[in-house]
Amino acid sequence: MIAMPTAKSTAVKPREGIAAAAFAAVAKHHGEAWTLNTASKFGANALRVHDKIFAALTRSGQLLLKLPPARVTELTAARRAAPFESGGRRMNGWIVVSPERRRDWIELSDEARAYVATQNAPTPRRRRT
Repeated sequence: MIAMPTAKSTAVKPREGIAAAAFAAVAKHHGEAWTLNTASKFGANALRVHDKIFAALTRSGQLLLKLPPARVTELTAARRAAPFESGGRRMNGWIVVSPERRRDWIELSDEARAYVATQNAPTPRRRRT
């Protein structure tokens, strides 16, 4: 179910509604309860593993993913995704996938979650004896 905008938020545009529904399906696939957050803060609409973002819905309604450099190159070369830029800077390891390619979102989010989980896995603590 898509969250309806609150009095403080702006109305959800039709394209954003499609993207929000697609991202809600991604979140559900990963066992997360998710509702649209209209805050402009980075990560407001993000999914995390080990407290690190692996997928998020951008304000422009695109799926943001953290993937290995080789996979980023592959997806951008095939025009299945675009590099993510913030403040005019390209963010290494991050791509955006348009809502038109939302059929790929779950598969790609699985890859992103697996990648981030291995990059940021918590290390077991040694017990003192």
